[in-house]
Amino acid sequence: MKLPTLREVGTEARLLLIGIPVFIWTMVPIYHMFLFAISPKEDAFSGKLWPTHPTLHNFHIVFYQEHYFLRDFWIQFWNSLVIAVSAGALTLIIATAAAFSISRLRVPGGRTVMNMALFTYFIPAAFLAVPMYRTMGTYGLLNNHWSLILAMVTIASPYAIWVLKQASDKLPVELDEAATMDGATTLQLFRLVYVPLMMPSLVAVGTYALLLAWNEYLYAFLLLSKDTDITLPVALGNFLAADDSPWELLMTTGFIYALPPAAIYYAFKRYMVGGLTAGAVKS
Repeated sequence: MKLPTLREVGTEARLLLIGIPVFIWTMVPIYHMFLFAISPKEDAFSGKLWPTHPTLHNFHIVFYQEHYFLRDFWIQFWNSLVIAVSAGALTLIIATAAAFSISRLRVPGGRTVMNMALFTYFIPAAFLAVPMYRTMGTYGLLNNHWSLILAMVTIASPYAIWVLKQASDKLPVELDEAATMDGATTLQLFRLVYVPLMMPSLVAVGTYALLLAWNEYLYAFLLLSKDTDITLPVALGNFLAADDSPWELLMTTGFIYALPPAAIYYAFKRYMVGGLTAGAVKS
């Protein structure tokens, strides 16, 4: 058995010295959120590392909507889910078609359009919030889920197109030529050759767009106002409107809301790493 060299041991030690503090720094807020969630109201700010009387009563209150701020919890959770899935699906459709057109069909001006779209990321998303609000108001989409869905698609699409285009460039052009010689139409080439080979990148981009919409607050706050239309992140902000905010319920709701994206990430993490880095290194 070959023993590790001193250099390899040193590299591992440096990685651990960096990784352990970063891991602790990341997990401490999550631990405190969970700590609040299992603490009774009177023990929420006790400062203890573990509550004296841990309880799941806060989860019962949230699930059964037994508090004024939680009266529409399931409706708002459903709103978040519908908007996130719709934004992810639309972004995926647009980005896939655009990347295919630019990379495989070599549409004239396609790369220029892609670069111009990427240029919009030089403008902070917060600066675009008011123009986006005005645009949605002009088209009568305020207080409509489509306003937030379209806003999220607008923000996510440039990056999604760029990632898929880079991944598409790595596919051998001989595949397209062989399919064309066999009589495949452009649509068949897209459906039977391009999409299956791009699946890891498609999953990664779809997950990225879904999580972006799932966690959005600013645009959701501006574009939606009815309690039965808003998403859960906006509803969580309403907890802070009270003089005596129920922090234990706020943290419990936040903890529950954080579980779906964590599950999605761990389910597709191998696609996320491989898909988002596809095309990053030219061969």
